[in-house]
Amino acid sequence: MENERAGHRRIVYLLLSVLVAAGIWLYADLTSGPNSTPKTVTKEFEAIPIEFLYESTLTDRGLMLVEEGTDLTIDLTLSGTRWDIANLDRSEIRVTVSLFDVTNPGEQRINWNISYTDSKFNANTFQPENTSFRMARVNISELYSRTIDVSCELVGNVAETYSAGQVQLSHTEVEVRGLQEDINPISYAKITLDIGESAVETVSRDLELQYYDKNGQLLDKGSIHSSVENVRATLPVFVTKELQLVVNFIQAPGSRLRNTDYEIEPGSIVVSGDATQLKNVETLVLGSYDLAELGTTAFENYTTTNYSIIMPDGCQNLSGVTRAALRIRFEDMTSAVIPTENISWLNLPEGKRVELLTGSLPVKVFGTEADVSALTGEDIAVTLDLSDYTAASGTYTIPAEVTVNKGDIGISGLYQVQVTIREGSEEPPPEETPASSPGDEPEGALPPDET
Repeated sequence: MENERAGHRRIVYLLLSVLVAAGIWLYADLTSGPNSTPKTVTKEFEAIPIEFLYESTLTDRGLMLVEEGTDLTIDLTLSGTRWDIANLDRSEIRVTVSLFDVTNPGEQRINWNISYTDSKFNANTFQPENTSFRMARVNISELYSRTIDVSCELVGNVAETYSAGQVQLSHTEVEVRGLQEDINPISYAKITLDIGESAVETVSRDLELQYYDKNGQLLDKGSIHSSVENVRATLPVFVTKELQLVVNFIQAPGSRLRNTDYEIEPGSIVVSGDATQLKNVETLVLGSYDLAELGTTAFENYTTTNYSIIMPDGCQNLSGVTRAALRIRFEDMTSAVIPTENISWLNLPEGKRVELLTGSLPVKVFGTEADVSALTGEDIAVTLDLSDYTAASGTYTIPAEVTVNKGDIGISGLYQVQVTIREGSEEPPPEETPASSPGDEPEGALPPDET
């Protein structure tokens, strides 16, 4: 047992010795001694891509970068600590060349800059070898430009009873720029609009330009610069429909559409227009008609109102008719003058009292025979609003509001009631005394002080 324990201790001591030795070796490898800086190592990174900045600025100046004669990659030798070098991946290295200051064509040498996508590295973490040669070759050429036509190829079809118009393009020609040998073969640009099977509405899409030579062969667009990359193509799809002509009737008490007999001539027209716009449209509104305008006119005669037929935008009237007529009359309508004594007021000023000089008000009403014949004066209410007479005294003719609380009845005309406004509160009616005998005084007689 004792020997086994001693053997275990020897193994532990051995492992500790190995770890200590490894640590000492690593420290000695990274530094030259206790007071020295960390040792550096170098590593080669081949074919790092060069990223060119401000190419669009170059294009605006009528220039372009030509791959032939241009350094597209670079081989780098970087030095740094063994730890940093071991943790640096080639994908984290970014080499850029700025074309912002290039103003002339020809082969040139421009400084390149190096940076790192990983934030734990900076410009001081690594040092490129041969820093005096931090130049990249670029080949700049003048842009050659031409203006070419844009065409559209249609794929698909429209549904039956529908028709297609002419394709509308946002650009019918574009300017292309590039090397002359790349631009010269271009004959035209084309987009392809697929409207699908049985299209029933207008189709509009943004489509990418493709370039073709005079033989109709598709060209590689990688070296072609265009003033626009996409063109919007719109194919209007039309439909022919019969629309019913209608009038928007405005109803009121006593003037209901159900009590009328009317016709519109013509009753419908045939139109052609954008299928999207007419998709859910079945009627065409001529205008409005206030049924109160019929009022108490001769109910046995038709009234005619003419309307101009206004087509929706983008639609065509195939019928050729430009006006329509509404002929209308009430089928069941009568009028009557009914007197009412049901007169009251609102907003009586404080400290005032009112005497009605108009005891009965004749009101002209109209409606169906059944509703008018069933009406009495008790069903008609006349109300005065005295809120504008707070400081008034004397006799006034005041506008009245007339309402009917029975049937579907209309009111014809405007009404006024004459009143006298006096100072003093309303007084209660006189109390009966035991000495009085029934019939001694007329009903509603005024108190003695007002006779």
